[in-house]
Amino acid sequence: MGNVQKTVIFEIERRNTPGESSYWEEFELPYVMNMNVISALMEIRRNPVNMKGEKTTPVTWDMNCLEEVCGACSMVINGYARQSCTALVDQLKHPIRLQPMKTFPVVRDLIVDRSSMFDTLKKLKVWIPIDGTYDLGEGPRMPERKRQWAYELSKCMTCGVCLEACPNVNDKTNYIGAAPISQVRLMNAHPTGAMNKDERLTLLMGQSGIQECGMAQNCVEVCPKGIPLTTSIASMNRDTTVQMFRNFFGSDHMVN
Repeated sequence: MGNVQKTVIFEIERRNTPGESSYWEEFELPYVMNMNVISALMEIRRNPVNMKGEKTTPVTWDMNCLEEVCGACSMVINGYARQSCTALVDQLKHPIRLQPMKTFPVVRDLIVDRSSMFDTLKKLKVWIPIDGTYDLGEGPRMPERKRQWAYELSKCMTCGVCLEACPNVNDKTNYIGAAPISQVRLMNAHPTGAMNKDERLTLLMGQSGIQECGMAQNCVEVCPKGIPLTTSIASMNRDTTVQMFRNFFGSDHMVN
């Protein structure tokens, strides 16, 4: 009896344009050792023929670094939001089901528009305000212990997985989600960024802000970088409470 070629079946939720209804299409590919979801999608793109033997359009998806650093290739794989570059076929239940994240508007197939998350970062002014008009020299040093936990927060790649997993991020709310809140904590911890701490905290208390968090803790469970998101939310809850009283009583906290 001859050897039977091992294959892998992918069930992919597809959509041609943002306004169209989605449909499912199945593809069967030869198994290759150590293949990941990205390599499978590349093979489908090279030869877009479905399991019915019909020539179809290539499946579209986002990717960039292929090293779980950029977050662009995030999608829902077998019901769980994650990066497709680190999703190994050998570690997945078959058939493998690929869907776009539903938290963000679907552009086409597995591509979503994550602009809302980046717009939130702009709204919260999550950056260190240095205008670059002159040489500031070496920046202030952070204690090593503080630098180490701040580095953990800096690993965020705005992949959107924490928003996809959060039950409070849905079509009935504009809750900003865990990632932007954690980034506010990171910028406020920076010696220079702390100069705008009160402004960021006030913005964080605004509509659809931190008060919308229900502490489901899904975010910290799914974060591919292991960022302590719930710790960041708890920290920002404390800071925004203090900021609320400062704003109300008009203290001289600006000189601190």
